[in-house]
Amino acid sequence: MFGNLLGDMEERQKEMRENLSTLRVEGSSGDGAVMVTANANREIINIRFDKSKLDWEDAEMVEDLLIAAINEALQAAAEKEAEEAQNLMKDMLPPGFGDLSDLFG
Repeated sequence: MFGNLLGDMEERQKEMRENLSTLRVEGSSGDGAVMVTANANREIINIRFDKSKLDWEDAEMVEDLLIAAINEALQAAAEKEAEEAQNLMKDMLPPGFGDLSDLFG
């Protein structure tokens, strides 16, 4: 009984990971000077710069803006991942146990 449940859970987790890789989130800083795109697996997909908004002579500022945009994108990815994990747990609960799903999020 539990073996099948655990096998099903592993399969659902794999499906969730695949789904997370298709979900995109973004982070930005410096009023759009730096834009970072990540997927919900917390992988950076793309980094874009608006060259007109950056002072390339100030490397420390560019680095700070990049770090801020990356952190914002990764935070959004973590939130999306948590949302999907909560949905997975709700889907796995037997009918009538819906109130227990509050324990998972």
